[in-house]
Amino acid sequence: MTETLDTVLPKDVQEAVGRVLKRASDSHRMIATAESCTGGLVASLLTDVDGYGHVFDRGFVAYTSEAKHDLLGVDPGMLERAGAVSEPVARAMAEGALRASKAALAIAVTGYAGPGAPDEEPGLVHFALARRDRTTLHRLRHFGDRGRGAVRLACLQCCLELLEQGLADVAEAAA
Repeated sequence: MTETLDTVLPKDVQEAVGRVLKRASDSHRMIATAESCTGGLVASLLTDVDGYGHVFDRGFVAYTSEAKHDLLGVDPGMLERAGAVSEPVARAMAEGALRASKAALAIAVTGYAGPGAPDEEPGLVHFALARRDRTTLHRLRHFGDRGRGAVRLACLQCCLELLEQGLADVAEAAA
């Protein structure tokens, strides 16, 4: 399915990205991404399948709090109060990406892919999916201290699951 990532992706991720892109294409919906701990990996995955370039609108890699504010409009006060790795920030990132794009859905991910400060839980990741005229969805995952690469790959699967859910919800609403 994927072109350049084929050798490193598990089969279930390859199949999931195919389903997401086909469903988005069939429903004429575009996707945007807002990524922190995945560093653009989700955008890379969504653009790595030949024939679906029209489905991806744009991606934002907002690794620092300043970038989350500058690129996605996340309130600095929220970042200070809740922390960059939190449900409110994940939701704000997804909603900011949706506002700044022509996409129908925007997926956001923020978390700790590896060990950080003593009070940071390795593998703690927040996900959010914003959809036009719909409630923003949120997921929290505790992937554990499995290493940056393994956490980032697990993030791909969760992002694809949320995108599939969001696209199914949009299809149901249109029916």
